[in-house]
Amino acid sequence: MKSIALSALTTVLAAHLASAASPLIVDGSDFVNSVTEDRFVMVGLAYQPAGASGYDPNSGVDPLSDADACLRDAAVMQKLGVNTIRVYNINPALNHDECVSIFNAVGIYLALDVNSPLSGESLNRDDPASSYHSGYLTRIFSVVEAFKDYPNLLGFFAGNEVVNSVKSAQTVPQYIRAIQRDLKQYIAAHASRTIPVGYSAADDDTRRPMWAYLTCGDDADSRADFYGLNSYQWCGDSTWETSGYQGLVTTFSNTSVPLFFSEFGCNTVRPRPFNEIAALYGDRMIDSWSGGLVYEYTQEPSDYGLVEISSDGDATLLEDFDNLQKQYNGIDITLITSRSSLSASASPPTCSDKFILQDHAAKFNTSMDIPACPDEDLLTNGVQNANKGKIVELTEFTTPHKVYTSGGAEVANLTITPLADDQSNTPSGETTSGAGNNTGNGTAAADDAEGVASSRSVGAGALAVAAVVAVMAAFV
Repeated sequence: MKSIALSALTTVLAAHLASAASPLIVDGSDFVNSVTEDRFVMVGLAYQPAGASGYDPNSGVDPLSDADACLRDAAVMQKLGVNTIRVYNINPALNHDECVSIFNAVGIYLALDVNSPLSGESLNRDDPASSYHSGYLTRIFSVVEAFKDYPNLLGFFAGNEVVNSVKSAQTVPQYIRAIQRDLKQYIAAHASRTIPVGYSAADDDTRRPMWAYLTCGDDADSRADFYGLNSYQWCGDSTWETSGYQGLVTTFSNTSVPLFFSEFGCNTVRPRPFNEIAALYGDRMIDSWSGGLVYEYTQEPSDYGLVEISSDGDATLLEDFDNLQKQYNGIDITLITSRSSLSASASPPTCSDKFILQDHAAKFNTSMDIPACPDEDLLTNGVQNANKGKIVELTEFTTPHKVYTSGGAEVANLTITPLADDQSNTPSGETTSGAGNNTGNGTAAADDAEGVASSRSVGAGALAVAAVVAVMAAFV
């Protein structure tokens, strides 16, 4: 009887995990949950274990192919309160079903770059025409095919800091709009839903004209659905005025698309206090900004990490993790999910030189003469024999790897907690590495679990899973 009951209950638990996150849509300058209609604001991280230089398509692995690693990281991120991860380099030929399903179960969305650092898989900013060809389209369309059927796919970045100089500002902008057009037309022809496509910009003199150029006009296909800015202006104990954030809000105050930091987290002061979190998710920015992605989850040579991964797969939370969690716990979730009366009514501005350039020197190519797609047959007929991902049922919920606090204690019973359908992850209210958290003994773990239950909104589906787990325990 015990084995039958356990089998049935395990089936119920696994079936619940087959769905959780609902697709997001763009409405004016907001991301919106397509089911609940709540505004979605990114509380996110850059996620590229081993760094960009570690991407090797011949290795058979990428950041979303190792289920054990994803289970470890999803459990840590769920405690931290993350709802979005940005993944820069993925291999579209690999199976990502388990990893994406794990993140989906805990309400974490994916923002993916379609390019990679390899030749033929990205746009050459010095000679964009030579790199915009059928082979390149096969690469980016294969990424679409591999991820388009995952409900927790937030969107695709068509480029990352491709425009970053006077020369690239004169030659590249038209190609970014072309790539956005190609991706959006391919999605319209081959996906079952709309998937946002946008751009991640450098925080330099081109940031405003690039935003204006990519988001203006009546050509919805080539127009960006969102605009990300890689900004490291706020360092240490900067203030609203000295950091430059005040200027950013003024510059982008009339955005017609969702605007967010596609990277942020200056590390000139260590450990990072992350005081900018209160500004980014507070009254002064929340009307026009949709959050951001902290750089970055894993500790790499650049020294921006929140978590250090050892060679055996175990992980240690760093002091930056503790500081970020403290700041995340101060976010007013009601404030950031409420929609501004202005956001939904925002409409794309006219593509005039006056709007695009403003005070910028006229060394930015404002032409709307966008290059034609180099392979219309591929666009129409699709990538042949493409790998297509799907959400799968999960059978494992506890990470096989050990995770340690910044003080060296092991985090006990580190599992993912599935959320109810249509929910996204939110800050838990706990302090994972602080006093009274999971430190390897049963009492601390129980206290932590009680704190999570009382501090976050646990949906009916999640409560049902908790009940199933309790019943299962009774049979053991």
